[in-house]
Amino acid sequence: MSENIIAIVGRPNVGKSTLFNRLTAARTAIEEKMPGVTRDRLYGLTDWRGHNLVIIDTGGITFGSEDQLTTQVQRQVNLAVEEANLIIFLLDGREGLTALDKEVAEMLRKSGKTVIVAVNKLDVFSMEDDRYNFYSLGFGEPVAISASHGRGIGELLDLVYNNLGGGQDVSSPDLEDLVKVAVIGRPNVGKSSMINTLLGKERVVVSQLPGTTREAVDTHFRYKDQPCMLIDTAGMRRKSKVKDAVEYYSVVRSLKAVRRADVALLLIDGESGITEQDQRLAGYVDQEGKGLVLVVNKWDLVRDRENARQLFLAELKRKFSFVAYAPHIFISALSGWRLDKLFPLVMQAWQEQHKRIPTALLNELLEDVLAVNPPPAVKGKRVKIYYVTQPEVKPPKFVFFANEPELIHFSYQRYLENRLRESFNFSGTPIVIKFKKRERRGDN
Repeated sequence: MSENIIAIVGRPNVGKSTLFNRLTAARTAIEEKMPGVTRDRLYGLTDWRGHNLVIIDTGGITFGSEDQLTTQVQRQVNLAVEEANLIIFLLDGREGLTALDKEVAEMLRKSGKTVIVAVNKLDVFSMEDDRYNFYSLGFGEPVAISASHGRGIGELLDLVYNNLGGGQDVSSPDLEDLVKVAVIGRPNVGKSSMINTLLGKERVVVSQLPGTTREAVDTHFRYKDQPCMLIDTAGMRRKSKVKDAVEYYSVVRSLKAVRRADVALLLIDGESGITEQDQRLAGYVDQEGKGLVLVVNKWDLVRDRENARQLFLAELKRKFSFVAYAPHIFISALSGWRLDKLFPLVMQAWQEQHKRIPTALLNELLEDVLAVNPPPAVKGKRVKIYYVTQPEVKPPKFVFFANEPELIHFSYQRYLENRLRESFNFSGTPIVIKFKKRERRGDN
C-alpha cells in the first residue's frame, strides 16, 4: 500500500461517512443518522495539491461490549489504524466532548500514529470557537469543519498534506487494465468470508447475521501481476423484504457495483440450493452485459452426500439456462477449498469480454452458417444476411446486415449466437447480436 493512508476514526454518528464521501467526492459510504451503519473499512482516493491520498472510512468505536458484531467492527478499526500513517480523529462539535471520545483518544495515543483532531458539525462561522473544547485531548489545535456543508475541508486537507511531509504520490493502477470483480449474492451466502480467504486477511466484517455488509467495499490487489479490484456488496433480497432505508440503499449500491464491475461472482448457497433471487441476480448481470461466474459455496457441507454434485449440476443447468455461457465452480469460502481455481475463471471471462474477432473470420463463419442453415422465409419474403462485423467489446457486440432484419426470428438469433460461441468461445461473457437494414439492388 501507499505511504499516504489516512483513516477517519471516531465514535458512532459523528459524521465519518459524510466526511469520507466529501473527501472522495463519491457517494460510496452510506450516510444515515443511526449509530453503527458503517461496519467495514472503506477505501477511497482523493487528490490534494497534486498528490493522491488513500482515505479509509471506519465503523464507530464503542468499548465494553461483548457483542460479536461490535467486536469485529472494533477489529476493523484497529486494522485501519494499523494500516494508516495518519489518523483524522473526528468529533461532534454539537454534542461536545464525551467520555467515549476520551477513550478513543487514549486508544489513538497508544497507536503512535500522527493524529489530527477534526471537530465536525460546526456548520456556521459563529460555532467555530466550540472546537477549543477539544484541546484537552492533547493532539494539538483542532480543525473546525462541516462535512455535510464542506466548510473547513480545504484547511483539513492542508493539515493532512503538511503532516505527511508534503505528500508522496500514490500510484494507482491504470483503470483500463484494472479487472473489477463484484461479489454478489443473497445475504449470508459467504461473500465476505470468500474475500477474506482470498486475500488472506480480514478485509470485511464476517458474521452469521444476514446483512452484515451494507456498503460496497473495494479492495485492490494483484493476481499474477494483474491489477484487480474486488467489490464486496451487501446481500441482495427482493424489494418486498427490504425493511428500512439503510438496507434499501445497500441494495441500490450493490446493483451499482455490478454496473461498474467487469465480472460478477454470483455466490450461491450449496446447502440451501438455488433460489429465484439467485436467478434474478444472474439476469441482472446478463442484462448489464457483464462477465459472470457462478460460485457454489459451502460445498464442504454437501459434497459427501450421494449424487449431490450431479443433482446440483442438473439444477444449475436448468435454472441458469439463460446464462449458459457462465462457468461454474464449487468451493468452500471458509476453508479455502478450490478457491485457487476461481480467479482463472474470472480472468478468462475478462479476456473473453475484450475479445475482438477479425471481420474476415466472422464472414467466413457466416458463409458456413448460411450454407448449412439459412434464415427461413417469412410470409413469402426471403431473408438475406449479407455480412457481419464486431464494432464493440465489453461485451462483444456483433451486427448482422440483412435485407429484412425485422423478420429474423429470435430462435435464429440464438442459433447465430451458438455458432459464434462454438467457433470463438466467449466463455463467461454475454454477447450482443443486432440486425441492421442493408439494401442491395435486385433484392425482392
